[in-house]
Amino acid sequence: MSVIPKIALTMGDPAGIGPEIVVRAANDPEIKEIADIIIYGCPDIIQAAAEKFSDGHVPYIKETGTMTFHEMTPAQKDPECGIVARNAVIEATKDALAEKVDALVTAPMNKASVNMAGIHFTGHTELVAELCGVDSFAMMQSAGNLRVAFVTTHISLKEVSEYVTQERIIEVARLLNDAVKAENIANPRLAAAALNPHAGENGYIGYEDKKTVEPALKKLNDSGIGIEGPFPPDTLFIESTRTKFDGILSMYHDQGHIPFKMLAFDRGVNSTLGLPIIRTSVDHGTAFEIAWKGLADINSLREAIKLAVTRAKNKKQKI
Repeated sequence: MSVIPKIALTMGDPAGIGPEIVVRAANDPEIKEIADIIIYGCPDIIQAAAEKFSDGHVPYIKETGTMTFHEMTPAQKDPECGIVARNAVIEATKDALAEKVDALVTAPMNKASVNMAGIHFTGHTELVAELCGVDSFAMMQSAGNLRVAFVTTHISLKEVSEYVTQERIIEVARLLNDAVKAENIANPRLAAAALNPHAGENGYIGYEDKKTVEPALKKLNDSGIGIEGPFPPDTLFIESTRTKFDGILSMYHDQGHIPFKMLAFDRGVNSTLGLPIIRTSVDHGTAFEIAWKGLADINSLREAIKLAVTRAKNKKQKI
């Protein structure tokens, strides 16, 4: 790539830590060397954050909302905040689809604020996938060589076994395999967590792993994708096991999120697999308890931008 990648960076919920971490990351010397940042959001709020938490300078802003700093209350759920945060994601996604930017990086949104506006919202992953018009997609969290993709995400625990099907396991495993390859690992080594404790204990704690997970993994291996398991979830993430693999397949949200965040909360990156665009994000929420106090850590956002840049460069090289 002859020029540095152009990155669309959304401001997140104005009442959360999004504006702070966005302006700080955009002015970070390491990020300025590798990425051309365009912030999507409300100019008045972004400028207020820059003056409060940075040197007052902000890179190019694409206005996607007109809310001002004085029209919102930090650390408060607000439907108007939800609307402008969502609009920033919509416009940035459209520009990524139109190839006006090379990748999309999103700051955290508050789900309750969006839903308070009467707009059904379960998360960035589902919104961006819908805007891209894709049905086959998955969430992945990563930090260096630790990568976790999810067969199911934002559904209740009682629904998980219904949605963990052979077809879905195979679908997400293929997406994970492709994502690892996109980071220049030619032959990924994958592992799958079992759905039940102790991998079902030969049926004493459920038959799903025997009936569903194991056959899916066999089909994947027969197709050339190297994946082991299902492993008992309570031991899969210990260092001696997880470090043998380039990617881990988690069956449901908390099964993978809890160990991942314990291992890499301050540097984790959330990305969406299966999209026609590159999308990464922070691996934390709006952190209302520290919003607009200058206490937010930018490491996760910095890593999200760096991963987006790496993928954008690799994508360009393959064209």
